[in-house]
Amino acid sequence: MNRQFEKTAEMVLFLPALLSVILTLAIFVFMLVFGLPLMKGGRFFELITGSWSPGHGMYGIQPMIMGTMAIASLSVFFAFPLSMGCASLISVLAPRGFSTFLRHTVRLMTGVPTVIYGFVGIFLLVPIIRELFQNGSGFCILSASLMLALLISPTMILVFMESFDRVPKSYLDAADALGGTPVQKLVYVIIPQARQGIWMGVILSMGRSLGDTLIALMLAGNAIATPGSVLDSVRTLTAHIALVIASDYESLEFKSVFACGLILYGFNALIIVMLRYVESKGTQ
Repeated sequence: MNRQFEKTAEMVLFLPALLSVILTLAIFVFMLVFGLPLMKGGRFFELITGSWSPGHGMYGIQPMIMGTMAIASLSVFFAFPLSMGCASLISVLAPRGFSTFLRHTVRLMTGVPTVIYGFVGIFLLVPIIRELFQNGSGFCILSASLMLALLISPTMILVFMESFDRVPKSYLDAADALGGTPVQKLVYVIIPQARQGIWMGVILSMGRSLGDTLIALMLAGNAIATPGSVLDSVRTLTAHIALVIASDYESLEFKSVFACGLILYGFNALIIVMLRYVESKGTQ
């Protein structure tokens, strides 16, 4: 009876997993078929390095790739110290009652819709950036990356906290026996032992920032140009997909959207490979 139940449960779990794999491959094939016309004749390199000017027959997405990488990398740069500080405070340094309150607050932040962050950025952050630097409209890489850092921080904090909580209690007891302070335990015991989880949190947050649409769409300015500074307006790959409208579905302009999708697909695949590598190093 138990054996039959186990086989049934295994089949029930296997089918959704197989369906997920099939759907993932189907999405990739779908984007590849529609993006293929832009890649024929050795035009792939031209596609990822060229400029965007449909009026002149140019459909290069290099400005969008640069904008995506600038906003995503800068947001992780801003989010990391904030997340590390919050996770350290919640898991190690804060009193139990305050720690519990902060933990629930961080979990609540993960449920806030992205568009709320966008509205806050438009009406609060953008005017501050505009008045502070007196350069441009305030809709720029810096505004988008700061708000995106706030968006991805809860995810990073939760991963960091989980990795801190997995440090063996015997290590902490040994540090206490040696008279270590909470800060010394954090710096010399907890963080070194949790480095795998820290890397996983950073990589996951990078993937989250690469795939975000609304923050970049609302705060980055959507200018199709290669950025020269953090105060420049840019357009990301996700925002470009959302904004490009072509009535002729056979046009190259429309098919360039699928090329953007393929690039994002490649970024996500790279993120997964990096996560698997970090995970495998941690099990050795």
